[in-house]
Amino acid sequence: MSGIRRASTVARTLQRSLATLNNAPPAGKPPTAIVMLNMGGPSTVPETHDFLKNLFSDNDLIPLPFQSVLAPLIARRRTPQIEKQYEDIGGGSPILKYTRLQGERMAALLDELHPETAPHKAYVAFRYANPLTEQTAREMKADGVKRAVAFTQYPQYSCSTTGSSLNELYRKGKTGEIGDGVEWSVIDRWGTHPGFVEAMAQNIERALAKFSEEERSDVVLLFSAHSLPMSVVNRGDPYVPEVSASVNAVMDRLKHSNPHRLVWQSQVGPSAWMGMQTGEAIKGLARLGRKNVVLIPIAFTSDHIETLFELDLEYAHEGKKLGMHVERAEALNDSPVFIRALADLASTHLQDYAAGRIGPTSIQMGLRCPGCTNAACGAQKAWFARGGL
Repeated sequence: MSGIRRASTVARTLQRSLATLNNAPPAGKPPTAIVMLNMGGPSTVPETHDFLKNLFSDNDLIPLPFQSVLAPLIARRRTPQIEKQYEDIGGGSPILKYTRLQGERMAALLDELHPETAPHKAYVAFRYANPLTEQTAREMKADGVKRAVAFTQYPQYSCSTTGSSLNELYRKGKTGEIGDGVEWSVIDRWGTHPGFVEAMAQNIERALAKFSEEERSDVVLLFSAHSLPMSVVNRGDPYVPEVSASVNAVMDRLKHSNPHRLVWQSQVGPSAWMGMQTGEAIKGLARLGRKNVVLIPIAFTSDHIETLFELDLEYAHEGKKLGMHVERAEALNDSPVFIRALADLASTHLQDYAAGRIGPTSIQMGLRCPGCTNAACGAQKAWFARGGL
């Protein structure tokens, strides 16, 4: 009961109404852009092929030999299977709906928390699905944006995800597609932010409440994150230790109440990827006689195919066939605690940047992974480090 009371107290502290400003910004002032970067997903089934083609064409995410030739072939071959998966989860990915909702509510809070840079407007820039970065660039230019924050929606940094989105943003910025004289700064990782940790912990507690009190403390918490090719991991990408840090922070908040493990999902292709895979972990627990599991999407901020199909329809179903009781912790979606965390992150960033306490980018972002040969990586980091001007 003490844990539930504590969660309720923190929730009341973190949840705030989306109050409007008494002192509205000057009429006609261009918005401060908060650009929410993410992978994206097809909102409708017919968009699946283009999404896959864009994904497999991205050398930052999936390095392939003869990529310009292989990527369209792989996309075409996989499209029917992936279309069926999107049909099974309701006809498309809800990631755009939730990202827009999170952004709009975050921007309303930001107007209140940091009126100096109001009005704030959230822009969605997906890497592989609409709205693509080029569409967002046109919208920002039309709005006359002069100050922008690139805000990754991947809590943990990887060159393959956040790095790829920043590379694309850099390319659009250098060509003037976003407009001239836009001052940029970057929020590139936040996997241990207290609000993110609290929102995750509350969703886990709600999932644990679905088990009887007698069995609750023995439920195994399986934190599942999108895997990476070992070729990326082995060159020093920080994603794996940052995901591990998120898991540790959440378990500290839960007072290490349950056994837990970090596992990995969404491997693509025959090459070696980070493991063990989530499905294999579930089978292993069944062999050990562990019957109760909560699946936790620790590296995702909203529902999409990895949660709604892989976790819910594949892995949870596999566990049930093995006689297990499998629940999934909800994705963050419209969690007011999480949305307040986004607003706090952006507000603190804007305040610290204005006061000169931080630069346009983090210290870590200035380091290329040892062995990285992507020239765009170094160029975009230097560009953002100058504020994009």
